[in-house]
Amino acid sequence: MSQLSFFEDNESLRFPENLLDYYPHFLEAGAAMQLLHELMATVPWRQSTLTIKDKVILTPRLLAWYGDAKYSYHLSEKQFDPLPWTPALLDLRHKVEDFTQMHFNSVLLNYYRDGNDSVAWHSDNEQELGQHPNIASLSLGQARNFDFRHKQDHQRKYSLQLGNGALLIMKGDLQQQWEHRIPKSARPLQPRINLTFRIIY
Repeated sequence: MSQLSFFEDNESLRFPENLLDYYPHFLEAGAAMQLLHELMATVPWRQSTLTIKDKVILTPRLLAWYGDAKYSYHLSEKQFDPLPWTPALLDLRHKVEDFTQMHFNSVLLNYYRDGNDSVAWHSDNEQELGQHPNIASLSLGQARNFDFRHKQDHQRKYSLQLGNGALLIMKGDLQQQWEHRIPKSARPLQPRINLTFRIIY
């Protein structure tokens, strides 16, 4: 496990390490980029909508949901019925399961096309994920900042850069106590795909 000292040097301000495991080189860089381009070209990407103050807006990223046949997912007031596993995604699922010794029955793909694409502050605390979900988050392509803030104290903020081929395990009561986001960037950025392997109950 990679120690999380890159958050803060002050021990009292460090992120609780029992909530995250971080493996920056889970996939070799070339293999990760090859998978990125394959998914960009073959996944039937979907752009969802959000209603904010009676205004309907497009979600600033593209999405896809794959999984075992009966495991639908509710996200941003929309139901996602699972697409069947592709050989590439099934192989990746088995690699992640073998490495983490965890079981997953579904995966959410987020496609960030450039620096304008983002995801706002949120927690992955939907009812179908259970009380203390284990979520394995795999990044492909452009490195992006992944920010955390404590729900009860927004001054407690931390940021981790997720690079090409990096695997981050979110666990314990992270989703109950913390929120996370991928912020927009004013810099020109290349595409990034994030795969979050989950268990739906």
